[in-house]
This record gives sequence, structure tokens and C-alpha cells, in this order.
Amino acid sequence: MDHLRPDPRPAPPMSAVAVAALDEPLPEELREKITIDVIHDGAHLPPEFVVDGEGRPVPPELIAESFVRERDWGARVVAERVAARLGLGAVHVVHTARCLMDFGRFPGVSRSGATHLGRAAINEPFNTRLSSAQSRRVLEEHYDAISAHMDQSIRGRQLKIAIHTYDRTNPSGTERPQVSVVSRSQGYQNDGVMPYGVFDPLYPDILAEFTVDRILPSRISILLERMGVPVAHNYPYLLPEGSPEVRHQVWSFFDWLQLRWEAHFPETEGEPSWERVWQMLKDTNLRSSEAGSLRSYIHWLRRAPAGDEALFEECERNYRALQRFVDADDRALVREYRVSNERAMSFGIEVRKDMLWRFEGSTPVELCPEAGLRIADQIAEALVVYLLEDRPHTDRRAEWARHGRWYGPGGLPTK
Repeated sequence: MDHLRPDPRPAPPMSAVAVAALDEPLPEELREKITIDVIHDGAHLPPEFVVDGEGRPVPPELIAESFVRERDWGARVVAERVAARLGLGAVHVVHTARCLMDFGRFPGVSRSGATHLGRAAINEPFNTRLSSAQSRRVLEEHYDAISAHMDQSIRGRQLKIAIHTYDRTNPSGTERPQVSVVSRSQGYQNDGVMPYGVFDPLYPDILAEFTVDRILPSRISILLERMGVPVAHNYPYLLPEGSPEVRHQVWSFFDWLQLRWEAHFPETEGEPSWERVWQMLKDTNLRSSEAGSLRSYIHWLRRAPAGDEALFEECERNYRALQRFVDADDRALVREYRVSNERAMSFGIEVRKDMLWRFEGSTPVELCPEAGLRIADQIAEALVVYLLEDRPHTDRRAEWARHGRWYGPGGLPTK
């Protein structure tokens, strides 16, 4: 069964895959605000990475085992069906096999024994076998290329949907529901704050509580539960901070903040020291050494690079001014953004793998997508109902206005 081993043929790390429309239930201005991506259903593993730093082959049986275990079998099928039902024209697909590199985690090499949500992009069996030079090439040629494509595909979009598939059971053996909607940061769930040292502390912790208007996951649940498909929320796991969904939330907030700041202080637009500050704040994939240097100067009080002392001092003054801007009026800006129609939304949908593939034990044997396609149709229908009926909230009474900590981001802009 060839599908059980990674494909060595050349492929781009990520691409927009055209999808023929089955319906066009949304106006064009709404379709243009939505992007759907699949980051864990890739099958391509470049041959240069199946040997270790000494030129010895990485054991093929370990690669095959990791490939089968890590792949989101059927996720692309679901994503393409949802996109076809919405008339989006394309889905954005990572082709690099997850067993080599997981774009849903921060860049780096995992420590041996790292937990599923605590690991970095490069995992077993490659994390202990690739040389530093090989690992660097994986990140530069794949992680960075995927980042660039992802940034372009979601820039200016208001709704980012990630499609995943997961195993039928937890490691404990308990059965998972057929669908789960994931829309909260793991760190916030566990500690009530974002983990220190991951993103800039100027990012408000409260924004990690919900990454999408809660009406939308509820609408998905209603339609699927009506047809007998159980749906969980933020179970059996949450969004790791390295996921594109959380990174998108942070990046989008700082994009919005930059627009607000420059509307008040247009003289700062394009000014080099301000550009360095914005670059640092938006370095959500932690790949910029320049951003890291300024971050360590401001937050960890390290020395500025020789010759850049004056520039870094100016950057810190800018940062403190921006901090006061965010904190003004009891953080009114944060409260405004949290329920703003301008706030970008992003969340993940997990569909159980056995809804799309027939398995023998843990081995996917045959694609049988009928149940998964029915689920995808209902997800698409839920999105249409949300965008056309739920989103406007036109009948909401004034005393029920969306305020307080339990209200998350609003929907897409109304016309």
C-alpha cells in the first residue's frame, strides 16, 4: 500500500489547491474574507532528509510508522468539500509530511520525550538524527516557505478555518467524538494568561480566551448534532501556542494596533525605529533574529548589538509609548478590539479519521469518505447560516450588548 509511505517526489511546501465550486451560497465580498487550510495531510518527504547527519539512512520502518501516526488522514478531503460548498475556489495545503516537520508548532527541534502539545516543529524520528545543518534547511526551505504562503493567504481575511482529523480514541482508550471544534489557547486554559516569553506581553491575555465568535462553533454543533453527529468543544486538546490559529490572532491584533497607532501618529509610519518595533511584535513564528535581538533587549535587559545602542534605546522608547497607548483609559482599546467586527477569527475543526478512511487496527486501508463528506456539507451549511443570519446580530436588545469577559470576537463586517 503505497499510501502508507511518504512520497519522495518534489512538491512545494505549501500551495493553493484549486477547488471547483459546487455552490455559491455567499456573496463574493464574504467569500473573499474566508480562507481554509490543511497543514497536516501532506505526504511529501524530500530524500535528502531520510539520511542522518553522517549520511546513514534513517530506519525506513521508523519513518513509515511516524508518517502513518502523524498524518491527518482525510483532512484535505473535508477541506475541499467545505470550500466547494462555499464556492471559495481553493484551499491552502501543506504538502510537506508532518512526520518531518509540523507547521502547527514553533520552529525548532523537539527534545526527546516532549509531549504532543509541547513539542517543536521537528520531531521523532528526525529530531535526534538530522544534523544542525539539515534541521536548519528543513526550517528555511519548508517552515519559512509555508509561513510566507500562510501569511499571504490570510492577510486581510477575517475568518481562518483549519481542518484537521484525529484518531478515534485518546491514548487512554476513551473514544473521541466524531467532530471537535477548537478555539481556545492551551496556555490560557491552563493558567489564565499567555505563557511568558512566547509572544510579546503587549498582546492582551484575554484575547486568547476565544479565537472565534462563540456563535459559530455553536451553530456547527447544532447542525451536526441534529444529524446525529456528536460535537465537542476544545476537547480532547486545545490550540497550542505554536499553532497558526493562535499566531494569527496575535499577528492580527498587532496589525490592527498599528493601524490605530498610525492613525493617531501618522509621522511614525515607515520610520525605521518604529518598523523594528512592529517587526518584533509581529514575529509570531519566532524566526527573525533581528526581532529576537530587540525582544531580548526590551524584555530581558540584554545588551544591544555593538553599534545599535542608540537605535535600540529609541525602539524601547517607542515600545513604552505604545504600551501606554494600549493601557490608556483602562485598556479601552483592548475592550473595543475584543468585540470588534474588525477582529480576525481563526479556529480549528477536527473530524475523526475513521469518518473518512477504513482502518484495520491503526492502519488506514481504504478511503471511504462518505460520512466525512456529509459532515463537511453540514459544516459548510453552518458557516452559511452564521455569516448570513447569525453574524449581523440585528435583533440584539441593547441591554444584551456583547460586553464583559465572556464575549469574544464579533463576526465579519456588516455593510
